[in-house]
Amino acid sequence: MADVNRGNRPLSPHLTIYRPQMTSMTSIFVRVTGNALLVGSLLIVWWFLAAATSPEYFATADAVLTSWFGDLIMVGSVWALWYHTLGGVRHLIWDMGYGLDLDSAYKMGYIMIGGSLVLTLITILVI
Repeated sequence: MADVNRGNRPLSPHLTIYRPQMTSMTSIFVRVTGNALLVGSLLIVWWFLAAATSPEYFATADAVLTSWFGDLIMVGSVWALWYHTLGGVRHLIWDMGYGLDLDSAYKMGYIMIGGSLVLTLITILVI
């Protein structure tokens, strides 16, 4: 049976005293962008289903997706897609055993943030 008295070992640091790091924050945002991509995908599926249903229903869905709010959601989805993709590339690099030191991890974090913004702007300009 496990020893209930674990001695005087310190407890894990609480969130109020923990200082967020680049690696933890970028990892959290990769998870957040993955979930946000699900929302954007559901809107696109709704748009396709509306197109297959009736012209009136499609007009409603199209009005939502082409409004300023829909444009904001779609631009956010493009950014989330690039950010999530670059996060996956970063993890592939880490899985190969490269860039595991602190300086490289921070550089890759900044590259993820800046690269996702630049790639989003390029995508918007091309489309």
